[in-house]
Amino acid sequence: MRLYHMQESGNCYKVRLAAHQLGQPLDLVDIDFVGGETRKAPFLALNPNGRTPLLQLDDGRCLPESNAILFYLAEGTPLLPADRYTRAQALQWMFFEQYSHEPYIAVARWWWSFTPGGRETKKDRFPEWREKGNAALKVMDQHLAEHDFFAGRYSIADIALYAYTHVAHEGDFDLSPYRALKSWLARVASEPRHIPITER
Repeated sequence: MRLYHMQESGNCYKVRLAAHQLGQPLDLVDIDFVGGETRKAPFLALNPNGRTPLLQLDDGRCLPESNAILFYLAEGTPLLPADRYTRAQALQWMFFEQYSHEPYIAVARWWWSFTPGGRETKKDRFPEWREKGNAALKVMDQHLAEHDFFAGRYSIADIALYAYTHVAHEGDFDLSPYRALKSWLARVASEPRHIPITER
């Protein structure tokens, strides 16, 4: 399978991490988002929404959206809970990640660390991003104070939330108050076949 991705993207990292832990090889295709490659006709023909990651299956079909790709890769593996309720819990946390977490923590990271002049350009937005991002981190920390992982055992829910949480400091978030969350980060990083975001 072929993954169209950007190395520094947490959403793309989710897919690489899950695939690596599952022993699933991927043909990686680097996409220049800053250069506008996702908005050009060849890429839009594969994903009209113009975003990465995009997984192209062996038969040519394309699957966008990072958490949908995680669900696809994890089907029939230990990364997707078999129990009906626990599987729904995994999805619950993955929806939380995309709605309450990623729009603030990932966006702040992009403008704080990866966009020249972004700190100044978006200075009026950072207070809101920090407030709402920290609200999400607090919810996570409260859950992790009583659970080792988000949906029973280690699963795609943890991968989805780990991707941007472990680099939240690159968006000027301070994780030191979240003790349970920091312990969870260490547990995820110690899982077999873990790779850092910098690795392909």
